[in-house]
Amino acid sequence: MQKIGFVGVGRMGANMARRLKDCGYPIVAIYDTQASLAESLAEELGSQAIQSLTEVTRLSDIIFTVVPDDQAMRDIYFSQGDNLFTNAQGKLFINCATITPGVHVELAEAAQKFGAKTLETPMASSIPQARSGTLFLMVAGEPAVYESVQALLKQLSAQMVYTGKPGSAAQLKALVNMVMNINTAALAEGLGLADALGLDLNLVCQVFAQTGANSRVLETDAEDMQNREHETYFSVAHATKDCRIALVLGQAKGLPMPLTQTTTKEYESLERLGLGQIDKSGISELTFKSRIQDHQPVLQA
Repeated sequence: MQKIGFVGVGRMGANMARRLKDCGYPIVAIYDTQASLAESLAEELGSQAIQSLTEVTRLSDIIFTVVPDDQAMRDIYFSQGDNLFTNAQGKLFINCATITPGVHVELAEAAQKFGAKTLETPMASSIPQARSGTLFLMVAGEPAVYESVQALLKQLSAQMVYTGKPGSAAQLKALVNMVMNINTAALAEGLGLADALGLDLNLVCQVFAQTGANSRVLETDAEDMQNREHETYFSVAHATKDCRIALVLGQAKGLPMPLTQTTTKEYESLERLGLGQIDKSGISELTFKSRIQDHQPVLQA
């Protein structure tokens, strides 16, 4: 059976590794810039915490990368002296991060020069789905490479779609998160107005669910918004980053995107309040009446 390495074992990466271990795959190398995360997971899974990216590549047949942004992705592949492309011939890199599509294209082109292969597999869903193997995966790359690892990817996903050439899955994921983030902000604003009007928020959500105001975000975030419970499944910081990716794609096509621009500013306001690491449902804190009264100057910035 192919040996698996993981680079980036935060909430998503760690639970994907746990899932594959449960499915019988040997997890032979675990790396994270926070060494304590790698060490803890390695002990749990009976694996090795590796301090060198080059060593992760040497030990593994397939390397999953789950890192936060463009710079982190470039760091693990192109850093001088220690990177995943060192002696990478014959290796497969499956890149799961939500990053700028052009970076995925850059990595795919570089991998060819090193005799390696890549797939981009941005993920929908969240931490529980990573653990249970019920993610929704968008996959881009060479068709033959995709076919070769379908059995592996099926252990992580309830559904997959193949989108085509490098960069295309990342484009689609940017659209998914753009719309999700706008929906989250709209729901928070609607509940904020309902709260200000003195309406029963549970009743409001029941009506939303039976009308055109319904959305998947209503299912996942409404209760947390009402309870001001923002345990992190998808952080404000990630929402901000993903909105910016969509804005850049729109700008490249000359498209005005006023809703995305406004939503981005709202998430940026949360970051300025020091709330970047709470869940994106925390945008309700900017729109519910108490937060609006407490932070009016921030909202007008």
